[in-house]
Amino acid sequence: MVRGDFFILLPLIITGGAAVAVMLLISFRRSHLATATVTLVALGAAVISVICVAAAAPRQASALLILDSYALFYMGLIFAAGCAVTMIAYDYFERQTDHREEFYLLLLLATLGSAVLVSSNHFASLFLGLEILSVSLYALIAFHRERLPSVEAGVRYLILAAASSAFLLFGMALIYLERGDMTFFRSTQIASGVPAWSPLLLAGTALLIVGIGFKLALVPFHMWTPDIYEGAPPPATAFIASVSKGAAFVLLLRYVTLFGLHSGSVQSAAIAAIAVASMFFGNLLALREEKVRRVLAYSSIAHMGYLLVAILAAGPLAAVAAGYYLVAYFTSIIGSFGIISVREGREGGGDAVSDYRGYAWRHPWLGGAFTAMLLSLAGIPITAGFVGKFYLLAAGLESSLRLLVVVLVASSAIGLFYYLRIIITLYGPPEAERQGAAITPAVSLAGGVALTALTFLLIWFGAYPAPLLRLIQAMVGG
Repeated sequence: MVRGDFFILLPLIITGGAAVAVMLLISFRRSHLATATVTLVALGAAVISVICVAAAAPRQASALLILDSYALFYMGLIFAAGCAVTMIAYDYFERQTDHREEFYLLLLLATLGSAVLVSSNHFASLFLGLEILSVSLYALIAFHRERLPSVEAGVRYLILAAASSAFLLFGMALIYLERGDMTFFRSTQIASGVPAWSPLLLAGTALLIVGIGFKLALVPFHMWTPDIYEGAPPPATAFIASVSKGAAFVLLLRYVTLFGLHSGSVQSAAIAAIAVASMFFGNLLALREEKVRRVLAYSSIAHMGYLLVAILAAGPLAAVAAGYYLVAYFTSIIGSFGIISVREGREGGGDAVSDYRGYAWRHPWLGGAFTAMLLSLAGIPITAGFVGKFYLLAAGLESSLRLLVVVLVASSAIGLFYYLRIIITLYGPPEAERQGAAITPAVSLAGGVALTALTFLLIWFGAYPAPLLRLIQAMVGG
């Protein structure tokens, strides 16, 4: 490795080195505060390193990885999300005494796998990053080994993720057999002489869509989502809902952009059908749920369907729309599960929608923040989610995807009902036994800072999106 390669890979080196440092720290001295601090500092340093190496981009670090502005932007987003999850996790685990430190080691490894995914330019690095991420998620989901739902969720994810990896590997093999190269760029150039109807190419692409569709929890590969969201610790769920899915989407967007998805092709028709099914079924299934975590699980399926509109749209506006929507979604979903984490870690109680009755009166700040997060997920104005959906609609209309735009609007209207149901419950009359409860929330400094920052960004990106839009356009819009 030459010196320039070392410099451009600095974000990945910092994250991998931090995982080793945390492992050694746990071996010599267990300290929840020290472990969380090292993790937070390392992820913050990784964010700064992304800014530092941006001047040297784009650079092909090896045959496996490409560090261009597209990859660096999403790596920065992943590391920043990891910082927020770390602070939320510290608040959640502060009152626990057993095996807390290992969570941060697994979090660093999962973040490293996600960063490798978004910078992949080769099927080998794709699979390597995906497995680093997946193996870490198995343990994160089942982290509460004393709780049966958590262990069941981890085993379920293990089995289904192994099956999806098999589909992914078989798809890679078929594409390699057809194209003779495993590098994204070179194989897509070779594929320019391959007919679009090539059986091997169609079969390989279909298997790739199945494997990545599982990671994104798209219909009909969504079966694992509500059980995993319900069984995993809330900080782990926040990571899965944001970073894990975001990394898989960014990888899919890069691959599709390089390959060139032509309107009317079999591949575009298949993705469009998956998008329509995900938007409708995700929202309709959420209407039936009575537990907040499961509602957010099904809504996340719909949000991934919304993002597929950007996959199918062409031009720079689609890349900008996808980037902005991911930022808005990360902020909203991490904040939502952050508040769920604070509530469960400090108060306990059930996860039913009715259990949140009067929560905003007992804890005004947390209730207000949760309301902002839910309104953003619903796409209400003056939130980042509204601007994100606006740009998705604009990208879809620019590419004449009228059917998908109509479905996006209609399904978003359906989703508004279950978000408003939770908000109305938050501000409902408190239960009789809780009327005399204190209104000051017991939140650690780390958790309070994370939730305050997320809420501020949510409103700022919604009220004044221009700076973020310019950054995204410069980094990923070409």
